[in-house]
Amino acid sequence: MKPQTMFGVVLWSDAAAQKAVIWCEDQGELAFYTPADGSVDDTPSLGAGDLIRFDVILQENVRKAHNPEVLMPSHSPELPQKLRSGGPVIPPKSAPKTAAPSGKVVSLSEYFDTGAPRKIACSG
Repeated sequence: MKPQTMFGVVLWSDAAAQKAVIWCEDQGELAFYTPADGSVDDTPSLGAGDLIRFDVILQENVRKAHNPEVLMPSHSPELPQKLRSGGPVIPPKSAPKTAAPSGKVVSLSEYFDTGAPRKIACSG
């Protein structure tokens, strides 16, 4: 299966083991990150609330994150706690203003632009 590029927010991380659980932009299953064998020194430090871009593949019915890139450290540091408590999640002030989410559903599209792909003209 070909990897798919995805944006997400780190919900939990273990710095010592370099592991993380990631909430994905498509609101599907969570993605799990562990560094590939031999690449522990090359992996970025992921912290709860970091906004990241990564490649995701499905392995044995589990989403696995690869090649994480931190786009904005501490983008939503309150998000994991608010999800645990069931309280309302308010997007950061830099996020576009949209209607408040209903119930306990939070849309990651409020945190970053996931609009339609843009067309690029090429010549040659």
